[in-house]
Amino acid sequence: MPLLASLTTLLILLFTVGGAVGIANAATKPAAADDGVKGKTFTIATDTTWAPFEFQRDGELRGIDIDLIKAVAEDQGFDVKVDVLGFDGALAAVTAGQADAVMAGMSITKERQKTFDFSNPYFDSGIQMAVGKNDAAIKGYEDLKDKTVSAKTGTEGYTFAENLGKQYGFTVTGFQDAADAYNDVTTGNSAAVFDDYPILAYGIATGNVDLKTVTPQEKASSYGMGVKKGANEALRKAFNEGLKNLIADGTYQKILDDYLGENAPKAAAIGEGKAALGNDKLDPGKPGELPKNPGFATDTAQTHGEFTIATDTTFAPFIYQLDGKNVGIDMDLMRAIAANQGFKVDIKPLGFDAALAAVSAGQADGVIAGMSITDERKLAFDFSNPYFQSGVQMAVAKDSDITSYKDLKDKKVAVKTGTVGYDFAKELGKKIGFKVNAFQDSADMYNDVATGNSAATFEDAPVLQFGISSGNVPLKIVTDPEPGADYGFAVLKGKNAELLKMFNDGLQNAKDTGVYQQIVDRYLAIDDEGATSDNSFLALLKTSIGPLSQGLLLTLLATALSILFAMVLGILFGILKLSTNPFLRFLASAYVNIFRGTPVLVQAFFFYFGVPAVTGQPLDALTAGVITLSLNAGAYITEIVRGGVQSVDPGQMEASRSLGLGWGASMRRVVMPQAFKIMTPNLINQFIITLKDTSLLSVLGFAELTYQGRIVIASTFRSFEIWIIVGAMYFIVIWLLTVLSNWVDRKFNK
Repeated sequence: MPLLASLTTLLILLFTVGGAVGIANAATKPAAADDGVKGKTFTIATDTTWAPFEFQRDGELRGIDIDLIKAVAEDQGFDVKVDVLGFDGALAAVTAGQADAVMAGMSITKERQKTFDFSNPYFDSGIQMAVGKNDAAIKGYEDLKDKTVSAKTGTEGYTFAENLGKQYGFTVTGFQDAADAYNDVTTGNSAAVFDDYPILAYGIATGNVDLKTVTPQEKASSYGMGVKKGANEALRKAFNEGLKNLIADGTYQKILDDYLGENAPKAAAIGEGKAALGNDKLDPGKPGELPKNPGFATDTAQTHGEFTIATDTTFAPFIYQLDGKNVGIDMDLMRAIAANQGFKVDIKPLGFDAALAAVSAGQADGVIAGMSITDERKLAFDFSNPYFQSGVQMAVAKDSDITSYKDLKDKKVAVKTGTVGYDFAKELGKKIGFKVNAFQDSADMYNDVATGNSAATFEDAPVLQFGISSGNVPLKIVTDPEPGADYGFAVLKGKNAELLKMFNDGLQNAKDTGVYQQIVDRYLAIDDEGATSDNSFLALLKTSIGPLSQGLLLTLLATALSILFAMVLGILFGILKLSTNPFLRFLASAYVNIFRGTPVLVQAFFFYFGVPAVTGQPLDALTAGVITLSLNAGAYITEIVRGGVQSVDPGQMEASRSLGLGWGASMRRVVMPQAFKIMTPNLINQFIITLKDTSLLSVLGFAELTYQGRIVIASTFRSFEIWIIVGAMYFIVIWLLTVLSNWVDRKFNK
């Protein structure tokens, strides 16, 4: 009976660890409200790993989707329970009523709208094709004929690739994970990969994906939170309201910036402004029109006078002529800000150099002409806040064989004066050895290359892309964008401070309400730009060692706790199996048969999912994992103990009893010490098995070493190196454990 009492106490302690956590969590949840969503708890189904929308970071589930839904819940006064089910599983859970909504980078499509009601868009996606970083052969879809491409199943990229394959004659291989799709290209199994641009951009931006995008974005659907059609309307509306509030206070922009950095979109402009404006529809409008946006006033009384604004003649898409009217991003933005802030503008297209001279001479009040903000120009002008960030790209004639900067040696290139492209080309020419021809107009610069007088041109990326996409510039881009400069509106230094302030205020209003993006969308499809970084193994080790070390510590913690409890269970049940009491022997045998006869994963799922379903008290992953491994290892240790005790000469017990020692004292002082020497090798082997079995707990979301390895791969896409590191860490720990076990064996078995 004392043994049964001890066993009961042990099991109660094991379950209490998780139970206490569950009770504490339950105690902190607000009471349910009768109206709306306040105080209620909603189950949100999501994908497993799809960085940067959902993945593990710093030991917890993070990502744009996860951070956003939690922030919305806090803003709207409800709680969320996030279930990580995989994309298909998440959709199935919502349709089956097992989850209230799905948030997993889910594209809003007509087909899905038959089954789901969507929130306002919270992210605008696009599809791009990427190839190996050093692949110069594939530059467009036509180069994919008779080849194989990869894509992640369930994404718009996969659907797009399948449809495109029918047109261009290539096949598509689907993968469950984006990292695998990318690796299939870098290893040469696939020629290219198609993926949603934020995912592709995030992977390339890490510097750990040896790919490059070779096509502009193909328009794709926006992402939204989906609820079952006709259900959870209150949740959907609350999400829209919360999203609007988070955009207004800057919270969502911080989330986007955190994960996408310079590739982050403007939160207020997502979904053409729908994200920030509820259910109101926004129309980008036509070039030259004032934007129509209920959050952005364009009828402000014009009480602040009229200002003369100098600009360039042709610098599309920032300034150019359309139907006799000056249009472009600069022109439309300037007019929109003037209408919003209450002043008039008189636009003077003078050419870039003449525009600067006009402001310097006091003939114009300000200049806006895709003008880069540089330290040198700051000596003469006061600049506004940046309204556009550019980059520099190189383009050559369509039939040119030039593919890189080194091919320009002893040649001439064409550039436009006053641009970032001009400054970049001048510096690069000194290194490579080419001459620079300067032009006042972009059209002349392009023609100089098209006619063969110059071998290439360097231009601001949006300008170059706009020109080529128009079909009027017979050039092709052969390099990725180089880091560029910010564009700004400028006034003469020390002059027109009021005008500068009004521009900044209007620009901020335009960004906050989505008007800025409306105007940009009239002229550009925004491309992501991959960042370069150190791709060495040492750099990877440096960035990954933190989370992997954290995973190793949790692995060792789970192993130590499991071995401790397993030893207690093994000794107790091992002795019970030797009992003369049939019931105790049956109890011990049943325990051993159950936990040796069922897979560890089944046991883990039972304790993590099954026990809470019965008791109503959830177990955290560590508690459920320790219970699983303790009971499983304990079953094996039970047999080790039984065998070890039976291996001791029975005469030892008889001699001890004849000396007046009781059964318990004889076992403790005589039999067990001898049995322990016999059991040591088997126990050490079981300890190693338990250490390795902790990797199975990753299915519960327990952030042990293997789990962290998978998470790092999801962020870096370098599976081969990461598994080498993880394997090395396991090997070192197990080797040290083996050395320790050998020392113990020698110490006790001399």
